[in-house]
Amino acid sequence: MTSLATCLWFDGKAEEAATFYASVLPDSEVVSVERSSADWPAGRAGDVLVVRVKILGHLFTALNGGPDHPFTDAVSFQVECGSQEEVDRIWAALTDGGEEVMCGWLTDRYGLSWQVIPIEMTDYIGGPDPEGAARAMQAMQQMVKLDVAAMRRAYEGAGTR
Repeated sequence: MTSLATCLWFDGKAEEAATFYASVLPDSEVVSVERSSADWPAGRAGDVLVVRVKILGHLFTALNGGPDHPFTDAVSFQVECGSQEEVDRIWAALTDGGEEVMCGWLTDRYGLSWQVIPIEMTDYIGGPDPEGAARAMQAMQQMVKLDVAAMRRAYEGAGTR
């Protein structure tokens, strides 16, 4: 069977990160932890080498590869949330020890970039009313954590007449 998994390169914190993501995101679990049978450039025999983790139903390999390849925001994960409450919960967990950026983006404590967005957002920034969509987009660009009610108000023109 052929399959595809994303490999995430960590500096010694693969198991910690995998456990954290599995605790924060639904349909997530640590699948396996593999220890090295010999010394390698980033660790010693017996150290955790690879962790397989399912995050939101997708399989990832978390590799303890060492410090040479840190994450950048050139790659990010987008979490589409069904409610503002879910946005708030996931945002709070992922920013704990991390950094809020803007427009729904954040960097977690491991340096991985995320976009935490309410799925309803697309109804407003991509809605059929071009002027409303422009207002919603303008409102979104002023936000750090996304607020779907504020985007809805902007789309509907509340406070703009």
